[in-house]
Amino acid sequence: MAEENQPVSVIPDDEGQEKFKKSEHVAFYRRQMQGPNLQYRALLDTMVLTEKGARFELLEPDTQTRLLLSVSPCKNDTVRILIDELQPIKSRYRVPDVITGEPQCEQLRVERQTKDSVTLSWSSGRHQVRVWHFPFQVEILCEDEVMVTFNSKGKLWFEMLQDRARATSHDSELEEDAPGLLWRETFRQFVDIKANGPSSTGADLCLHGFSHVYGLPEHADSLQLRDTRDGEPYRLYNLDVFAYDLYSRFGLYGSVPLLVAHKVDRTLGVFWLNASETFVNIHYSPTDHEDEQTPPVKRRRLQPQTDVHWLSESGVIDCVVLLGPSPQQLFSQYAQLTGYQALPPLFALGYHQCRWNYDDEADVKAVDAGFDHHNIPYDVIWLDIEHTDGKRYFTWDPVHFPDPAGLQRHLEKKKRKLVVISDPHIKADPDWSLYCEARDGGHFVKDREGQLYHGSCWPGESCYLDFSSPATRAWYSRCFTLEKYKGTTPSLFVWNDMNEPSVFDGPEQTMPKDAVHYGGWEHRELHNLYGFYQHMATVEGLITRSGGSERPFVLSRSFFAGSQRLGAVWTGDNVASWGYLKISIPMLLSLSVAGIVFCGADVGGFIRDPDPELLVRWYQAAALQPFFRGHSANVTKRREPWLFGDKVTAAIRTVIQQRYCLLPYWYTLFYQAHTSGLPPLRPLWVEFSQDQSTFTVDNQYMIGGALLACPVTEPGLQEVKVSLPGSGEIWYDVHSAKVHKGGETLSLPVTLDTVPLFQRGGSVVCRSTVSGSCTAELQQLPLSITVALNPQGAADGELYLDDGHSFSYRDRKAFCLRRFSMLSGRLLCHAASEEGTFDCDTVVHSVTFLGVKSKPSTVTVHVSGAKDTPAAFQYTQTYYKLTASNLNLRVAMDWEIQIV
Repeated sequence: MAEENQPVSVIPDDEGQEKFKKSEHVAFYRRQMQGPNLQYRALLDTMVLTEKGARFELLEPDTQTRLLLSVSPCKNDTVRILIDELQPIKSRYRVPDVITGEPQCEQLRVERQTKDSVTLSWSSGRHQVRVWHFPFQVEILCEDEVMVTFNSKGKLWFEMLQDRARATSHDSELEEDAPGLLWRETFRQFVDIKANGPSSTGADLCLHGFSHVYGLPEHADSLQLRDTRDGEPYRLYNLDVFAYDLYSRFGLYGSVPLLVAHKVDRTLGVFWLNASETFVNIHYSPTDHEDEQTPPVKRRRLQPQTDVHWLSESGVIDCVVLLGPSPQQLFSQYAQLTGYQALPPLFALGYHQCRWNYDDEADVKAVDAGFDHHNIPYDVIWLDIEHTDGKRYFTWDPVHFPDPAGLQRHLEKKKRKLVVISDPHIKADPDWSLYCEARDGGHFVKDREGQLYHGSCWPGESCYLDFSSPATRAWYSRCFTLEKYKGTTPSLFVWNDMNEPSVFDGPEQTMPKDAVHYGGWEHRELHNLYGFYQHMATVEGLITRSGGSERPFVLSRSFFAGSQRLGAVWTGDNVASWGYLKISIPMLLSLSVAGIVFCGADVGGFIRDPDPELLVRWYQAAALQPFFRGHSANVTKRREPWLFGDKVTAAIRTVIQQRYCLLPYWYTLFYQAHTSGLPPLRPLWVEFSQDQSTFTVDNQYMIGGALLACPVTEPGLQEVKVSLPGSGEIWYDVHSAKVHKGGETLSLPVTLDTVPLFQRGGSVVCRSTVSGSCTAELQQLPLSITVALNPQGAADGELYLDDGHSFSYRDRKAFCLRRFSMLSGRLLCHAASEEGTFDCDTVVHSVTFLGVKSKPSTVTVHVSGAKDTPAAFQYTQTYYKLTASNLNLRVAMDWEIQIV
């Protein structure tokens, strides 16, 4: 990070040493990278075809290591490769609770068999798996073409668990001399004792024909993952990193071990299901620095490939290859595996106002009133750690928040909500009943000696809840009941922070790896799951509180694969600088590609003070992203939107109001994510999968399939360049209705009020006509529809409606899904689903058609069972824009508009 961007850390780094490890500090990484190239053989005569695929024994002759390989093709075009010890001295950790159900396996049959290999196929035979005897490899083929090779470079690595009691004195002598054989590892003053010795695993995969890969959040880096030969690997290890460096591959708050590869005719994914510390190396080839001797003409003829090397500290090898072939199919395959995005309550898609900390109840009420006074809509106000009694979660400061339920009722009268923070550390206070209850119930993590693990966090000395235990999660969930959590009402929601877990005096500011969890598992096995489990317990607590009727809202800083089922995440402690605004876009796109689609970044930057231009540009960008929250640290100046002068207030008001008007579209996108796995925020290549110019773009993005956003992320600009993809496409400027051709780069003049946003020809977008003061008003407001015609004069889109807060859409099919289809001058509104019984009074007030080449003579409305009526309309020849107004058409009814 540039010198000017270095904020003062809240937690000082003692002795000036590096707080976080580089890969060179990690023994298992060094062992695997420097270790011998092991020569595994697949013993083909041990093959057994089972109902779950095929099993083989693997042998490494030099070490006599014996492993068990199972290959399982599943019904939705995924292939699971699982490798474990053949006869472990005890079970190795397998990640539970992330995969939502055992995938339905296909029955395999032998297609070809030789002494060197066996080829297996399933179903129609389009896909095949070929297992090679020596060197051991697994190839996955489609139409006889190899797409993926597992163990292509022979990097399969599997350290066997050992019994410490049997370790000889010779082993203990080796500890001094050979760091690679250590049963203990030291980083700074911290010593990590490995109960079963080194237990790391690793494997490589070659992705044939691919030269663009994405995913592996969370990193403050570009959308396309970089070749790691020039530096650090990508690290997946959840850590509390304050004011993280930009363009870094070090681990941050969450981890999703999903890598997505894309080329013109195929998208595929590799999911590495492992919750221990993991590194990923990526090598693209051919590369210039690898093939400098090759003449450029010949170099181009080499088929591109990407080699991906996964290295994990422990567990088993559990690798799922998702075969696509389209981006949409890949997202669906991943959602079927790890779960679909939870459908958020509508208020959660509104604007959230947060600060560490609002001082007291009067302060909260004053900020709430300020939004109304300045006519700025918002839905939720947040309280950070200072709202508690001495950093004891589930309590309230008796001086500053003496009547929390009254405060919530005050907000609820305006249909607004309160969110409070609840972290995983519990103040070690024997006079506090909640601490005693958790201690006596066995709900805390233990140290390696079997005593309560103590670490330091906001309250000082703390114990940490063991959320990996189902009993602890159930106990924690019950803490959110209205009876138990005094001062709460049903309009209170929750924020899980510091749940990596953050331990101020721990190694890398987190929990020691040799701490012990439920079932006797060491923390090293499940570190990256810790925050996921707290998030799960909190969500279950809120669902239980409502008797299973109301959708929860819980924001979590730490996450893992599957966290999308639970709620929202954000990108943590960012900084008020242009670099952090810019990086927020690829960070959110990387999260979206990896299934974590309800995501956002703190508007304005968490630490330091943004200047007014930066603040306005950040609001403009964040209003076009899924989770929209202003948040700042206690050492920053107050930054409610009206504190920077009328011009800034007006600019912020405009974009927040535009966000609220667009919520019918956002809500529909979240319904699609909830049912199909499609992310609301999409890299351009997802929608334009054959347009190679889009493959590396990460400063602009699609919102659904209809809108292209290109936020301004640099200061003082008077012009921005916008790439409009798709050579046969038409794009319409949302604000001016100007028409532009796809396949071109547009130079767009900008002022501080300009937010570059374009609607794609062929799409329909529904908006609310006005913003209201919060989302609760949206359901009473009429809609305006924008129909953007493609070159063929066609367009279509959907609108999803329900009550916005309950599970009735799921349990009673109380929803309304409507489709708008435009063809040959006729716009039809009709049901998009046979299901759905939600009777809503929402009406369409106006329809704007973009791309109507000539002024019509009549615009006629036809509603079934009524006689045709002419509609009032206006036509603007300059932009080919036609608006039919004063329509009053019920969205839940079938109708059509005919343009003649």
